[in-house]
Amino acid sequence: MTTDRRVSPPLLGGERETLRAFLDYQRATLAMKCEGLTDEQLRQRSVPPSALSLLGLVRHMAEVERAWFRRVFQDHDAPMVWSDTIDFQAAYDAARSTRAEAFTAWEAEVENSRRIEREAASLDFTGHQPRWDAEVSLRMVMTHVLLEYGRHNGHADFLREAIDGTVGA
Repeated sequence: MTTDRRVSPPLLGGERETLRAFLDYQRATLAMKCEGLTDEQLRQRSVPPSALSLLGLVRHMAEVERAWFRRVFQDHDAPMVWSDTIDFQAAYDAARSTRAEAFTAWEAEVENSRRIEREAASLDFTGHQPRWDAEVSLRMVMTHVLLEYGRHNGHADFLREAIDGTVGA
């Protein structure tokens, strides 16, 4: 991997500023785990029969960003990126995907999510979560997506170590 250029979240800050910074830190972590790798390396699967790969994680997180920001606060009927049936697992299959395809979609969803968050008057801003048929706050969405990144970045650590040959070293 290259030099760590992530911006650390504030040690002292308001709730919104802290959530925003932690979310951006986790987004940057996923991008960092993919730096310097070829498309082939990014598509390298973990342990068969799993389809999990770094590229699959990037695609999955594009779906997560879309489902939790675009579909909740902007367009409840927005289609998912790689699934017609809102199947988050479909994104994991990156066998025919490229860095350009996955990162273009992910970065577009991240920018849309950031815009939605910036334009919301407060963390109490609510939207409709269509899968749950329930109202949810921006606070809940940001926390949920932050936890999604944290979990999946743990997977990214192991995937990257396997590619670099440092597992168990």
